[in-house]
Amino acid sequence: MKRSLVALVIILAVFGCTESKRRIPTTRYAKPALVLPATTKPYIVNGVAYYPLPSEEGFVQVGIASWYGKKFHQKKTSSGEIYNMYAMTAAHKTLPFGTYVKVKNLSNSKELVVKINDRGPFVKQRIIDLSYSAAREIGLIGPGTARVHLIALSREVGKIKSGNTQKTLVEAKDFNRGKFTVQVGAFEKRENAERLAGRLRVIFDHVTMTPYEPYPTRTLYRVRVSLSENMTEAGNIVTRLEYLGFSETFVVAL
Repeated sequence: MKRSLVALVIILAVFGCTESKRRIPTTRYAKPALVLPATTKPYIVNGVAYYPLPSEEGFVQVGIASWYGKKFHQKKTSSGEIYNMYAMTAAHKTLPFGTYVKVKNLSNSKELVVKINDRGPFVKQRIIDLSYSAAREIGLIGPGTARVHLIALSREVGKIKSGNTQKTLVEAKDFNRGKFTVQVGAFEKRENAERLAGRLRVIFDHVTMTPYEPYPTRTLYRVRVSLSENMTEAGNIVTRLEYLGFSETFVVAL
């Protein structure tokens, strides 16, 4: 079954976007939690529009993780849940709420599973914000940040522990083989996508720019590079793109 993923983040960093705040502002005094289902409702932070993914399938990402704790404890998250610094949760800019993600600290090989229930971090090059307990579990408290590998999990078969709750989960795809591409950005304006695609064609042989309609009245243009046969090749492309200044890229399993 063909697995595809649309990453609808407008990466304005390509055109000199400055760093933004860590997360979406929430109310100072938390009201009773309203737990929302996974959503693809777009949102804007500091003038940058983000389009949450409609599905977690095939999602893999490598980048910098950080953590947040007491300052946000018992305050409402972007999903409507109350943040518990002792729970195994995390914030991500575009993964659907309720997605379970396997996080591996690449500096010490420690890993765990967290649930996405918040948005952020809105700091350049950071891809996920872990709760205090999750960060402690993989040795992140001391250094504050670390390079991590993320794999989205789907609730199908198998069992992986997430905190104290037994969840039925499985990795969304066998990433040792298959077809993979790397998404660099998605844009509302076709000319911006064409401009980026043109720059990338100077460096990469395989560059695509395709329209996508996530909503009835909205068309976005996603730019992807490379067509790899395994995850190692795709990871090398991500590393190369990071060196070129593209910090929000991620792998898509086709």
